[in-house]
Amino acid sequence: MMTKDLVLMVISSLILIIFVLVGVAFLTLLERKV
Repeated sequence: MMTKDLVLMVISSLILIIFVLVGVAFLTLLERKV
């Protein structure tokens, strides 16, 4: 495996985790407001 591919994989997985965390936080905020 190329180093470039590994870096891209790590970055994409980190972005995915951040999006999931933001989505969960957003849903909890919406539930608290209701």
